[in-house]
Formats: sequence, structure tokens, C-alpha cells
Amino acid sequence: MSNAVPETERAWTTGTAPGIFPSVSHPIALFRHPLGFLNSLPARGDLVEIRLGPLRAWMACHPEVAHQVLMDTRTFDKGGPLYNRLQPLMGDGLVTCRQDTHRRQRRVLQPDFRPSRVADHTDMMAREAELTFRGWRAGDQVDVSAATMALTTRVMNHVLFSDSLGGAAAAEVGDCLAAIVRGLFVRTVVPVDALFRIPTPANRRYRRAVDRVHAIVDEVVAKRRQGRPSEDREDILETLLRAARDESSAVTEQEVHDQLVTLLLTGSESPSNCLASALDLLARHPEAERRLHAEVDAVVADRPRPGSDELPRLTYTRCVVAETMRHRPPGWLFTRITTRETTLAGHRLPRGTTVLYSPYLLHHDPASFPDPELFLPERWLPGRATADPHGAMLPFSTGNRKCIGDTFAVAEATLALAAITGRWRLRHLPGYTERLRPAATLGPRSLVMTCEPRAHAPGTAPRARALASRATAAARAQDPRTAGDNGADDS
Repeated sequence: MSNAVPETERAWTTGTAPGIFPSVSHPIALFRHPLGFLNSLPARGDLVEIRLGPLRAWMACHPEVAHQVLMDTRTFDKGGPLYNRLQPLMGDGLVTCRQDTHRRQRRVLQPDFRPSRVADHTDMMAREAELTFRGWRAGDQVDVSAATMALTTRVMNHVLFSDSLGGAAAAEVGDCLAAIVRGLFVRTVVPVDALFRIPTPANRRYRRAVDRVHAIVDEVVAKRRQGRPSEDREDILETLLRAARDESSAVTEQEVHDQLVTLLLTGSESPSNCLASALDLLARHPEAERRLHAEVDAVVADRPRPGSDELPRLTYTRCVVAETMRHRPPGWLFTRITTRETTLAGHRLPRGTTVLYSPYLLHHDPASFPDPELFLPERWLPGRATADPHGAMLPFSTGNRKCIGDTFAVAEATLALAAITGRWRLRHLPGYTERLRPAATLGPRSLVMTCEPRAHAPGTAPRARALASRATAAARAQDPRTAGDNGADDS
């Protein structure tokens, strides 16, 4: 995907979201029918005013407008309802910190997310994916949402803590995340603090979940501090502790905690949703599923699982991941706040204005993606120069606040998807209907599917061999559009 802001001059349009009483109707619509509400906004203008209770905000509905917001991080800093709600949870970690501390924080963590380090984790990712389905049996009804969350939490446990987080604690983190993501969304669309200080059962669940995640991370850090410093450890906790011991780094003990909480939550929740959504969508689209199976059978062949050697050749599998992130981006709604008076889409915004952008809205605009409701992994095959002509594909954001883990996440999803679909075909239960209810992230929350074992002879079918040959050739022509600046193929 392109990160350059197009320079074409155009006449921008502004408007207001539909609703007779905006302060009431907009939050209700965003809460009850969020995806439909978002899809209605581009018809109102390139920059559209919405109301979040008493708060007046502006939604960037055109890719160029969104790029201006994301590329000018000094003017459009992290802030607004979403980040105000994330602050008590993640503190001043990499996701929520202001621009003036972001560069320093990112410099500390960046080495752990370089492509070479991601490559070191690929075999571990595939092993954890295999562990996910090891106990499945033909005809079992599997909670796919829970299984993918367990998988991504184990992966983050390894990367962050070298598996210091016990199995019970890892499972508890997954349970806490479910309560947190539900609570964050309602706190974003109805930014009235007094409502969430009332000791309702939902508010108490949310507070308990937040407190417990903080306590679990503190317990792991305390145990590590009790031991002797190790130069052999290669996890992120050790990276942060070394930085904290270096007086010139300005990393505090609180920052160590905040970064670990941030990476644990974002690195578990969003990849889990992406993988569960991919399995859900493949079950609805048999032709895409058939092409994926053919590639996996050809590339993985008789190996027990895909690994670092196979990852660059899983071209169509990466296309499935990319199209899943377009169709259902886990991070679907974000807020920024202006740090000074500025002009956006020809409209003057005062300092302190809340600006929103939605990858879901941008990814479903037919002006950028024809037939946006269709699931078409072929959009992202190498050489498809028209796949994203307007730079609207922003699953990882862009600019210097682009997700630090984009390459990691794409590699994890690609390997996990190949490992699972190489052995199993997942089917929806009879009578299943889609109930996609966004929370702080977008994805299926309680997806239960039936397991069917796959009987196949990898690499024997002529079509499978042809797909493998094309995949190998295509891997040499890397396509950076599916994972921000680094690119999915850099995984």
C-alpha cells in the first residue's frame, strides 16, 4: 500500500452525519449499527461531522484526508475518546503515548520487530498453531474465537516473557481481554465519565479485568527482577529491563510495565480476531478456500508444519490474510486530537478538535475497492497494481505511528492459517447467521465451528504443483501493500 499523500488538488466536501438529534442519535447508531453508520458517511462528504454525546468530532471519509491526519502526527496527535479510555489500561505505552515521547519509545522496541527477528520466531509461531488443533477430532465443535485467542496469547507469552506467563495466567489474560474490549467501545462512543463510575456489574467486570492484567504483568516482571540479569535472554521484557538499567535511555519502571501491557493486549487481541475472521470467511467462500488448500498442500507438502522456508512461498495465503484485514480490519475505528489550529479538507479546525478515521470505512468504499463487500483475496496477488489505487488500505495505519508489529502479525496469521487449513476444514454450524458486533476491535467473538479432517496428498495434484511454482516466482516480486511500509512479503 502506498504511504505517500497524493498531491492532486481537489474541491473537498464537508457534511454532517444523518440524525435529527445528533448528540443522541449518532452515539446510538454507532453503538447499535456501527458498520452501517460508518458506511453511510462518505455520501455526506470527505470530512463529516458526528457527535459523540456532547463531543463534536470529525470523521475523515476520504483516503487523502486520512493520510493527512496520519502523516502529520505533530498536528494530529494521539488523543480523543478512544485514547483517553486506553490511557488507564496501557498508560504511556507505544500505542497511547504522545508524539513527543514516541520516537524514543519506538527506538527501544524496534529491534525486536525487525524482519530478521520476526524470522527467528516463525518456527515457534507454527508450533503454537499446531498445538492449537492437536486435540481436535472429526466432528468436534470448536470455539474458534477461544482457540485463536489462546494461540496468539501463547505467541506473545513467548515473545514478551520467554513463556514465563503460566498457562493459567495466559488463559486469564484472554478472559480479561474479552471484558476489556467490550467495555472500551461503549466508553468511546459515549464519552461521559460519570456513567462508568456507577458500580454496575459491567463496570465492575471491566475494572476487575483491567486490574488483573496489570497484576499479572507486575508478577512476571517482579520474578524476572529477582533473578540475575541475563545477556542470553532475547525476549522483550529483557530488552526493556536492559534499557531501564541504562541511565541514558530514560526508560522508567512504569514504562517497562506500560509497554508490556500494551504489547500483550494488542499482540493477542487483534491477530486473534484476524485469524478467526479468516477462518469464518473461508468457510463462506469455497473457491477461495479451495485455492488456499491447493497452495498449502503444494508448499508445505509432507512437512509436519509450515516454517521459515515455506513462509515466502505462501503467496495466496498472504492474500487471504490481506483481504481479511481489508474486509474486517481488527482495528476499525481510531481517534486523534489536534494540537493546534489547522485546516483539514478545506475546513478550519480549532486546537483540541477530535478527528476520527476508520479503516473499515476506507476499506469498504467502492471508490477504492470495487465490490467492497465481496471477499476477494485475488485483489492482492502480486502485479495487481490497481488493488489499492488511492492508498486506502490502512490496517496498520501509516506514517511514524504505523503499527510496530505489522510484519510480525502478518507472518503469524499466514503461518497459523496455513497450519490449520493444511489439516482441517472448518464448517459453520447448521443455522448459523453472522452477528458481527464490533467492540474496541472487530472480529467474531463466539465463533463455534465443526471440524472436518482434510484428506489430501500434498504436492501430487498438477494444479497444486502449478500453484507452488507460481507462488515461488511471485515471492521474488514482493508486494508491500498488505502490511504498511515494511510489506507482508518482508515477513
